[in-house]
Amino acid sequence: MAKPKVGLMTFGDERDYMWDGYFGPLTQPRHEEAVGYLESLPIELVSFPEVARSRALIDQQIEDLRAAGVEALFAHTPCWCTPNLSSGAIQRLGLPTVVMTSTSAATHGMVGMLATAGTLGQVGVDHIRVRADFGAPVFEQKVLPYFRAAAVRARLRGRVMGLFGGRSLGIDTGTFDPMQWRAQFGIDVQHIDQLEIVRRAEGIDAERVQRMMDWAGEQFAGIAFDGEKLTEERLAFQFRCYLANKDINAEQGLDFIAVKCMTELSDHYVPQCLSAALMPGPYDGEGTKPSCAMSCEADADGALTMEILKEVSGGSATLFADVSHMDATRGILYLPNCGGMCSWFAGRSDDPAENLARIELRPSVRPGGGATTYFTAAPGPITLARLYRVGGAYRMAIIPGEAIEMTEDDLADFIRQRGKHQLPTAFVRVQTDLDRLLEEFGSNHISGVPGHWVRELEQLCRMIDVTPVVMDEAY
Repeated sequence: MAKPKVGLMTFGDERDYMWDGYFGPLTQPRHEEAVGYLESLPIELVSFPEVARSRALIDQQIEDLRAAGVEALFAHTPCWCTPNLSSGAIQRLGLPTVVMTSTSAATHGMVGMLATAGTLGQVGVDHIRVRADFGAPVFEQKVLPYFRAAAVRARLRGRVMGLFGGRSLGIDTGTFDPMQWRAQFGIDVQHIDQLEIVRRAEGIDAERVQRMMDWAGEQFAGIAFDGEKLTEERLAFQFRCYLANKDINAEQGLDFIAVKCMTELSDHYVPQCLSAALMPGPYDGEGTKPSCAMSCEADADGALTMEILKEVSGGSATLFADVSHMDATRGILYLPNCGGMCSWFAGRSDDPAENLARIELRPSVRPGGGATTYFTAAPGPITLARLYRVGGAYRMAIIPGEAIEMTEDDLADFIRQRGKHQLPTAFVRVQTDLDRLLEEFGSNHISGVPGHWVRELEQLCRMIDVTPVVMDEAY
């Protein structure tokens, strides 16, 4: 995934006599230090050799930054600068901006930073303020998350979600307003009948299907053909549906998708569990591929949450699950999916073979038959999240946690309460008030991505007019 593209403008005093006599010798070396340090970060930096201290030069740098398509601005005020020029340039660019000065007491940088940032606050320009020296922890803890959030904000605009079918099983929390998405996030929605998946599936080249079947036979831990629900013919048709969906996505330029599946496809054709297992990951039987966030049951807000998590994390695989059970004693969430969860989470490996060797394909209980995936998500850090609305206004629940392997005793106790464990599942230990989660959480579905991305999500929510609701005792 592309790194956040960040523009650097270092601002200075427009008065020649003050620049030449005092501020110039202080500002120029600090500007060069900024370029060198920012180039060492995991961002794509667009910078200039000159300090911006005249209207003409500021105009040119703004034009060049726009042409380069930067997604965030690093406004460097190492010394006193002319504040109407610096704040005016930032306002004209209209980008999320970090306004930074050093801790030096000899530069009047604090004065320049506050004069600039104070103006931005008055005119309503999104920014954060940093007073630190290059290499300080604040860059990892605050600046980089802000840049990542700004990049996601920019990249969401113009994205297209493919919505296959409509509301599934009466789940209202999966419905949404496409015009609200267009206005708030800049995302378009392409409505497609899910029958198009079936129609296109029938015409998929037989060699492609056989390649997928051979790959499945070699890679998965087992395929429990039973001659009734799970047959080679039905498994092949599931792969046909996956390949058809993959082709539709490419042809129509769909960036992420939500598929209804139940009940028409699950009951009368085949469930789309293999699509749910492979779409959000980086591989399939045809090789490596970009991950494509996919939610089940036409859950649009769930799919958008997955897309945001994918982008925030730099392109990682994402999962989609039900919030099925909370073990308040152990602080564990039981998060299964009814048949297909992203296969990457089985082993968290870049090698598909390591992940798929942990997954069984078992007969589906749906009338259409076919396969469901069975595995327990491998242990590791995870960020759970969910977009939902209260009175029409968006919130995002953000829950950092740790996917765990259940002990034999804990799993046995869980099975006594729940019954036979037979679905793809993540067991996630969280440090949150589960009563608060129960009271606030606005959906039966949840999404997740490896790693901890709380700061990024908080910053992004602020940028896109979503209220972040962090559910963790450490925050």
